[in-house]
Amino acid sequence: MTREFIDFVNAHKDEDTARLLLSAARYPSIDMPAAVQQIEGLRTAREKWPGLLECEEYLYPPRLNREQSSSEATARYKASIISTVNHRPSTVADLTGGMGIDTLAFAKVAEHVDYVERDPQLCALMEHNLRALGVSNVTVHCADSMEWFGSTQGYAPTTIYMDPARRDAAGRKVAGFEDCTPNILDHLKQLLSRCSTLMVKASPMIDIDLACRQLGCVADVHVVAVGGECKEVLFVCRPDMTETTICCVECKTDVPPRTFRFSRGEEAAAPVALAAEVGLYLYEPSAALMKAGPYRIIAARYGLRMLDVSTHLYTGDALVEGFPGRVFRVLREVKATRKAVAEALPEGKAHVVTRNYPEAAAELQRRLGLKEGGDRFLVAATHAGRPRCWLCEL
Repeated sequence: MTREFIDFVNAHKDEDTARLLLSAARYPSIDMPAAVQQIEGLRTAREKWPGLLECEEYLYPPRLNREQSSSEATARYKASIISTVNHRPSTVADLTGGMGIDTLAFAKVAEHVDYVERDPQLCALMEHNLRALGVSNVTVHCADSMEWFGSTQGYAPTTIYMDPARRDAAGRKVAGFEDCTPNILDHLKQLLSRCSTLMVKASPMIDIDLACRQLGCVADVHVVAVGGECKEVLFVCRPDMTETTICCVECKTDVPPRTFRFSRGEEAAAPVALAAEVGLYLYEPSAALMKAGPYRIIAARYGLRMLDVSTHLYTGDALVEGFPGRVFRVLREVKATRKAVAEALPEGKAHVVTRNYPEAAAELQRRLGLKEGGDRFLVAATHAGRPRCWLCEL
């Protein structure tokens, strides 16, 4: 990467990249496709990997690799898991290297990291970026991960990390382990025989309980959300596991993650607490909790009551500080008719939220003639077996 290339990217980083490609003839000394790839990578980094912006020489991979990569926040969280389970200098094998964001995070907590990736272009970029960032405890291996691992007899890393590709031959997204590449279920015995901990990243669409049964030795499941959206599910496998703990976490770049831990046994034993009436507040669990499903425990831990067994909204008259999700203050109940809603919302706009309701949020919004926006919320849900709506604010 030359100084001229870096200066060009910095000078044009806010311009229309399609126009830059069309104007390539004006800049004969610049590899325009590479410059555009770098500019688009910088734009993604602003939100996804802000720490990389400090390194001018960092080179970003093509769009698909950027989209598939972990965010800085989730990579840092995974590194914290590794540093917790390994109480000594450790070796980490990242067998699905990709863009390398996870590898870079692991390198901060491990003695050594082996990055394995079969794409030569990604390997070349990783070699360059390691030099640019001054990271010296990572070794790049350009190879098929399972072929490389099988050829390294005697190699026993403390932790193996795998993020199998979740697209089929036609490029469609898949979720189950058996549909990913590599199929980790085919290699599970070999992997577990040569490490203390195996961490597997899975799609947020995966069936958690089925995945635990397939893997067989899951000590911890980490359901990770960023910006209110469930991004990934991590399965931490150890041969000595006794019970599976599920940890729901909301990751942010600038503050420590908020966690909620439970087990399926605790959930099954928790009493069902149903609300006879809706109180002053409605509580909506975070995306991570909605994915993991500790529905009874939420009510028990925070002194709340469920609106209905399948509604997954909670209510109470006291404001619960630190609730993992959104808290709505109930202003009043509203009939789900155009006339009643128009009287309650004369400005004609609100954010519509539905839970266990006969209509989806977009459908209800259209039927009531509401526009999206404003500072009011119309929360519609089933309470005590019947659909109801409440006008709320955060």
